[in-house]
Amino acid sequence: MNAVSKTPPTLDDVRAAAARIKGEVERTPTRHSTTLSQIAGCDIWLKFENLQFTSSFKERGALNKLLSLTPEQRKRGIAAMSAGNHAQGVAYHAGRLGIPTTIVMPEFTPFIKVKHTKDFGARVVLEGATLTESFGRANQIAQSEGLAFVHPYDDPVIIAGTGTIALEMLADAPDIDTLVVPIGGGGLISGIAIAAKALKPSIEIYGVQSLAYPSMYDAVKGADLPCSGQSVAEGIAVKSPGEMTRKIVGEFVKDIFLVREDEIERAIAQLLEIEKTVVEGAGAAAFAAIAGHRELFKGRKLGIVLSGGNIDMRLLSNVILRELSREGRMFSVAIVIDDRPGILARIAALVGEAGGNILEVSHNRMIDSSAKSATLGMLIEARDNDHAREIRAHLEGAGFALKEPEQG
Repeated sequence: MNAVSKTPPTLDDVRAAAARIKGEVERTPTRHSTTLSQIAGCDIWLKFENLQFTSSFKERGALNKLLSLTPEQRKRGIAAMSAGNHAQGVAYHAGRLGIPTTIVMPEFTPFIKVKHTKDFGARVVLEGATLTESFGRANQIAQSEGLAFVHPYDDPVIIAGTGTIALEMLADAPDIDTLVVPIGGGGLISGIAIAAKALKPSIEIYGVQSLAYPSMYDAVKGADLPCSGQSVAEGIAVKSPGEMTRKIVGEFVKDIFLVREDEIERAIAQLLEIEKTVVEGAGAAAFAAIAGHRELFKGRKLGIVLSGGNIDMRLLSNVILRELSREGRMFSVAIVIDDRPGILARIAALVGEAGGNILEVSHNRMIDSSAKSATLGMLIEARDNDHAREIRAHLEGAGFALKEPEQG
């Protein structure tokens, strides 16, 4: 197993990484977003790392690490642990380079991520109820089989690879004065901070974590917030940040923001609707933080890293529907009606008069106090919350009593 240096990388290391991986990973675009800038009250540039071949920035560090291995290490092979993006980045580039690869993935890893990792030629070991257990198993395999271990974030070679993002962003948009970056284990923000601060000492770096997993926040601020539960940003749901990365974050990162699940979901939906780009929860976290701290960032020139786009289609559809509901663009009503001909047509006409669009209708005759009554349920499309209130008021003004729909 290869020994990992305990010394953080320098700007020269980042530049060497950029030369090493040039042409083998995408030089993703950095684009100004007029609409998001208007929404947030600042100038926003987006770095589209979701456009990498495996849809994540992880390829940069993974490839830089693989290219640093000795011929003997490449021949023997590598081991890694990941629940998704790191696994795919390592497996893809190791497959291209002909390096035998073993990836330990937690038992809860979505099938599609396991399939993609296998499709890149890796041997996948599904073991461990948690990331910590899987990490331990991957280390055991590396030691017992003499494999080089490719750490997802706490390795200076990995960190140097991720720092190449900052080189590209500041080359494409040199006026950027603030960078906002998601944090899981800390490898991404560490590399970006080292490179950006060396190139432009006045630049300010902010990190973002999910409120459900504030591990780096706890480590840097001496807090003791719990790390647990489900998060739409599973890519940054890390319970223990790296030793090296926490030191780098403590030195270079001005502050760390915590964002709620609903804020992340809203950011995913906004990036999809406005920028027409699919971003996973971790990748949307930075814009969620900016939207929640408008006064702090007002007038600044901000660079945001869209770190990845690997989101399950079912989860994405659920996020979209939940956000449409929050915005009032889809809402449900339940109306107790007399069970007689013409009532449904009358209600449909009222919804149409108010400018609403009925998406679904259901009749329930089994829960009302009278056999001559029924509960009419409707899913209605509206422009926004104000329009939804207008539709409800129009129905109530015609004499129909609305109640909260049954939850089930």
